[in-house]
Amino acid sequence: QVQLVESGGGTVQAGDSLRLSCLGPGAPTVNAMGWFRQAPGKEREVVALITYSGEGTHYADSVQGRFTISRDNAKNMVFLQMNSLKPEDTAVYYCAAKTSLVGTYLSTNKYSLWGQGTQVTVSS
Repeated sequence: QVQLVESGGGTVQAGDSLRLSCLGPGAPTVNAMGWFRQAPGKEREVVALITYSGEGTHYADSVQGRFTISRDNAKNMVFLQMNSLKPEDTAVYYCAAKTSLVGTYLSTNKYSLWGQGTQVTVSS
């Protein structure tokens, strides 16, 4: 079942930008949130993670310096600004939420609420 509602995916050319948005149920269900992606034939990987307060963030090496994760708790939303997109960024992007207070925002096995996924395609 769809737990989060995502938007913003699409098809762009290399070097372009996209901004993904995700609407969730908010507190107390959700604390940390993150973005994951899965390319064809590849395992799902972490893209970016953010604490509830927004003070702590983590980025995959492959997107560091190009992507920015942010959140607006008043609106129960999390965003992923993607700049300088590359063909290798092509994947289905998923918004996910950590619902347990056990561990930290880096404990990816604790992310249990997921969006339906939104396709991002970057052409060369």
